[in-house]
Amino acid sequence: MSDGEIVLLTWSDYVGFMRCRGVPVEQIESRMEYGLGWAVAGQAQTPFADLAPNPWGPMLEVRQVPVPETKTRIDIWDDAPAYHFYLCDSKTNDGQNWDCCTRGFYKNALAAFKAETGLDFLAAFEHEFMLVGDPLPPAPSFTLETMRNVAKFTSDVTKALTQANVGLETVEPEFGVHQYEITSAPAVGIHAAERAIITREVIREAARRLGYRATFTPKVDPDGVGNGAHVHFSFLDAQGNNATYDNTQPNNASVVAQQFIAGVTRHMPAICALTSPSPVSYLRLGPHHWACGYASFGVQNREAAIRICPSPARDAAAAAKGFNLELRAPDATASPYLVLGALVLAGLQGIREKLPLPASVDEDPADLTDAQRESLGIKALPSSLAEALDLMDADPIVRAWMPATMYESYVSVKRTEIELAKDLTDAELCKRYADVY
Repeated sequence: MSDGEIVLLTWSDYVGFMRCRGVPVEQIESRMEYGLGWAVAGQAQTPFADLAPNPWGPMLEVRQVPVPETKTRIDIWDDAPAYHFYLCDSKTNDGQNWDCCTRGFYKNALAAFKAETGLDFLAAFEHEFMLVGDPLPPAPSFTLETMRNVAKFTSDVTKALTQANVGLETVEPEFGVHQYEITSAPAVGIHAAERAIITREVIREAARRLGYRATFTPKVDPDGVGNGAHVHFSFLDAQGNNATYDNTQPNNASVVAQQFIAGVTRHMPAICALTSPSPVSYLRLGPHHWACGYASFGVQNREAAIRICPSPARDAAAAAKGFNLELRAPDATASPYLVLGALVLAGLQGIREKLPLPASVDEDPADLTDAQRESLGIKALPSSLAEALDLMDADPIVRAWMPATMYESYVSVKRTEIELAKDLTDAELCKRYADVY
């Protein structure tokens, strides 16, 4: 007899939501090969109750096939059943990845990177979020009081993420009102995106169980602090060494890392359509927000779009291992698969073309004059989603990363989001996205 446990088969869509279907736990083994069917028009859903124009209509279906190694089962709550789910590949009936699968997009990017460089891609997200529904007045930022006010939540989320085996590293207060940040250790390849997805969903569940909502929206309040989803990354060679580090090169960045940085910097305005992909994203993204407003490179510069993060270690081997790069534009309205896929492909283009390292900026690029920015090759990032989509459309290299159907349907979803937001005030826009993310 069933004990009522449900296993959820989940997949990440264009708007970064984890859509799902569920089966009784007794049936999961029989679903591992072919999963469950799903009408592909669902990929045209916005974050709201709206379906964007799409090429599919009611006719086509894909299989959502669980990936065995993504099994996550959290059972720490006396008042709720186990939280049990798998992440899925979207596959056609012949067993191939569907050309609009976000996981498939990232897998293809990783395969190209590995084939052309021989390196593995290692990454980790920072997860910033606000707890909505905390009855206590906000405490000062970064304080013990901020943590102890929600001690049950931080304890539960620590237990849950430990059980989820996502390499939990930190649980900490942040600068904003009722804002927190959780980080996990980096993971190789596809696992980096999956670790990010699992972490966010478990945080949301831990909050729900206590009557809170964890919102990862880029902005809860137009005048408040934003939530980012910064990505730290590096490369590993065949011996497991950090291939982004070379102490004989400028800023200790290896030649391949320099070329990668150059590719990302060049294509950054266009890939914002994938990494900062919502109307509300552009209330966060911009100068003087510590979120970056220009396609620039720096060392330890939090207003640079991509920056070098040197290790604090004094031991040479530890310093080499801890050296990494950070992309600061992304937020959690984007699918981690699309964020990391775009990052890998932009950097790979720089490697292919052997692009030179951009000039390092040691101040906020917004404080430079137009002439200074032009001399340094620094371009402004888009100021709206509409502008980001136009820049992506104008970049043939970025356009070519996606199959035509994926590109057209993704843009349709995003244009629909813009239309839905056009008459909202900034406050209304923030609330609408805070309610769903």
